[in-house]
Amino acid sequence: MSAAPPILEVEGVSMRFGRFVALNSVTARFEPRRLSAIIGPNGAGKSTFFNVVSGAFAPSSGRLKFQGRDITGAPQHEFARMGIAKSFQITNVFKHLSAHENVRVAAQMRRSRYQMLAPRAGLHELADRADALLERVGLADLRERPAADLAHGQQRALEVAMALASDPVLLLMDEPTAGMSPQETRVMMDLIVALAAERSVILVEHKMKLVMGICERLLVLHHGEFLAEGTPDEIRANVDVRRVYLGQG
Repeated sequence: MSAAPPILEVEGVSMRFGRFVALNSVTARFEPRRLSAIIGPNGAGKSTFFNVVSGAFAPSSGRLKFQGRDITGAPQHEFARMGIAKSFQITNVFKHLSAHENVRVAAQMRRSRYQMLAPRAGLHELADRADALLERVGLADLRERPAADLAHGQQRALEVAMALASDPVLLLMDEPTAGMSPQETRVMMDLIVALAAERSVILVEHKMKLVMGICERLLVLHHGEFLAEGTPDEIRANVDVRRVYLGQG
């Protein structure tokens, strides 16, 4: 039986800003329904990599393939339509809306981008969808709470629910535990593991110890270049990784 094709392929991708090379010919493959992480010290190129694979930046050179389809240079909104969703390092929610309204709006934007007036039955369906997603991320009891009044970890969970509104097959998460307390971090990591059982998830993180216990595959970047790839055990044993990363704490 042949192995399933990769959900995302990055082939010789480079990203230049003037003379500065943020990514230099990075190649990687990400398998379906697997929890992977892009890691590396500060300045390694992780955020640039995230922006390229999420469609925010078109690569200067190289190719991106999603489910076998070349998506290099496709408009960012096409990434969402194809089944790629993302959550950012900086929380991106509507602070003045309730948790439920945030998710309902996200679901409505995905479903009826150009439909200004939705049938009443459709609105009920969207509300039910929002409730189900809030339940999924542990915020059901806070559905009426304004997003501005939620704790930081709860706002991050709300953003995940909004990303899930499009029912993505690939979820990209940029430093999902940034700014969280240890307790909030544990809750978020448990959620990520659960989500990865249903879809492909790629994390961008600089906290190596955080992802070592949950990720199946790690890609290490250093100064915008590919350094190593492998299982957590392989990465722990990699001499180059230990030299440039683990030694930094």
